[in-house]
Amino acid sequence: MRHRSLIAVTAALAAGALTLTACGSRDDKGGASTDGGNTTVVIGVDAPLTGDLSALGLGIKNSADLAARQANEKKYVKGVTFKIEALDDQAQASSGQQNATKLTANKDVLGVVGPLNSSVSESMQKVFDDAKLAQISPANTSPSLTQGPKWAEGTKTRTYKSYFRTATTDAIQGPYAAQYLFNKAGKKKVFIIDDKKTYGAGLAGTFKGEFTKLGGAVAGEGHIDPESKDFSAIVTQVKSSGADVVYYGGEYPAAGPLSKQIKASGTNIPLVGGDGIKDKKYVELAGATATGDFATSVGAPVESLPSAKDFIDNYKKAGFKDDYSAYGGYSYDSAWAVIEAVKKVVEANDGKLPSDARAKVLEAVQGVSFDGVTGKVSFDEFGDATNKQLTVYKVEGDDFKPVESGTLAG
Repeated sequence: MRHRSLIAVTAALAAGALTLTACGSRDDKGGASTDGGNTTVVIGVDAPLTGDLSALGLGIKNSADLAARQANEKKYVKGVTFKIEALDDQAQASSGQQNATKLTANKDVLGVVGPLNSSVSESMQKVFDDAKLAQISPANTSPSLTQGPKWAEGTKTRTYKSYFRTATTDAIQGPYAAQYLFNKAGKKKVFIIDDKKTYGAGLAGTFKGEFTKLGGAVAGEGHIDPESKDFSAIVTQVKSSGADVVYYGGEYPAAGPLSKQIKASGTNIPLVGGDGIKDKKYVELAGATATGDFATSVGAPVESLPSAKDFIDNYKKAGFKDDYSAYGGYSYDSAWAVIEAVKKVVEANDGKLPSDARAKVLEAVQGVSFDGVTGKVSFDEFGDATNKQLTVYKVEGDDFKPVESGTLAG
């Protein structure tokens, strides 16, 4: 990006030293009111910026930041300057809820990008919904967040109208992995492990349902504590089970060591997981024996999309220290959905924000439709992404390489 003092701004943001304040007077219904000058709209970001999952969280933050910078550079919304306020949830639900409360208290925040973890989102949704503040996650995949607790029984209910996501759900991701492993990779007997969290357990459950439906056998099931790095007990079960593949519902900090220990036991079978393990850090943690492990992730590989070329180029020019990682494109599109909604609201109100800006922006997000980094961006009646594409990746060398992209069969 070609922004003034770009390096200084980036460094200050990373260090937490830059305070983002709004110009213009604040009203009590959300958004800085215009008084003849420029109006600042803040886009909140919530993600794990420190800790084991920070590689993914920093990519989310930086990509949302890039969207705000580009909107300002293009003067995309006349009279409006976008800034971000990024808060660290450390992948903890309690921190996420505190951050949600803090973001809603800032009346200039008209939309929020994040979080990474579905379990964190569960603690934030009501806070945002009560405040009529639009929340768009680039990474949450638990179906219950949009379709309610009984979605698996066929009863879909949208509990929170303020919640949206640009990533597809585990209702699709788990079965997609099962279809690939059974039909393409020839795996017929699986040992299923999860970390007992919202994301991991839900993903493992949807995978199991489709794998058994296809005729696959479940050789065994178990759970691990992701905070522990000694998985010898479950590794012993895997070794004696006769499974030809392990499916893990969880994230890379535990999945990497788990894969390494399974291979070290003499059990040379691949570990497969969802988007939560699809990061270069997984390969570092799993070591050389990770070759041949698989992961699914939402959408097509960003690097393969013509629509993402400018994003990748601009991200590099911006000089961010951290990679955009698995959810960078989705984070950029989430932030841009807020920007599009603000544009629509401002243009419909004679070039300024209305007194009920939050509620109006929330209404506008439901109807956004644009060509984004990750493809067509729009939301269905539940707030789910209409883009249902997924990709299978395989570990080759020191990273995941795309194998196949598509949509769920049937």
